[in-house]
Amino acid sequence: MSRTRVHNLSISLDGFATGEPQSAEAPFGHAGERLHQWMFATRFWAEGGTAGIDDAFAVRHSDGIGAEIMGANKFGPPGWPDDPDWKGWWGPNPPFHTPTFVLTHHPRPPIEMDGGTTFHFLDATPDEALATAAEAAGGRDVRIGGGATVVRDFVTAGLVDHLHLVQVPIVLGRGVRVWDGLEGLEETYAVEAVSSPSGVTHLTFDKRAS
Repeated sequence: MSRTRVHNLSISLDGFATGEPQSAEAPFGHAGERLHQWMFATRFWAEGGTAGIDDAFAVRHSDGIGAEIMGANKFGPPGWPDDPDWKGWWGPNPPFHTPTFVLTHHPRPPIEMDGGTTFHFLDATPDEALATAAEAAGGRDVRIGGGATVVRDFVTAGLVDHLHLVQVPIVLGRGVRVWDGLEGLEETYAVEAVSSPSGVTHLTFDKRAS
């Protein structure tokens, strides 16, 4: 049965998954690339990177995934719906290689990219989006790719089976937080924390059987 998963979502010690303000020049606002340095150092990210705890978690990002759902702010900076030529941050061959569903109040025709990624634009609730993505995934799992607001909405709706967050030892103070409104999350998920020599902590949440 298809599962819904979140992988490699980096957060600060105070729970922010991005800083502010987001722009074309600063996709993560004042956070810059600090939330993702742990990943950039892995073999998953680049040839010659490290193997070990961080890499072992990072590579799970793609295993068994048949579709992705992402929010509008992950696809582009503020104002991208007004740019008909905007095709995302990732160039002609995005790293998703599956049908990818962008949640937006400004739907547009699908964009077929190199490498198997096709962006579809949906104005839909989490339940509706997941039903559409699960059908496209053909029995494989659906990844909720972020950002923080989309992940929080899907967790709140009870739709996420596996949640992997990476707590990075920095304090951002402002931005978009994952934790808001998720009080008592540990009551419905089994939680495990694994510390890495890089200084980050991998937090996994697996939904308990009802």
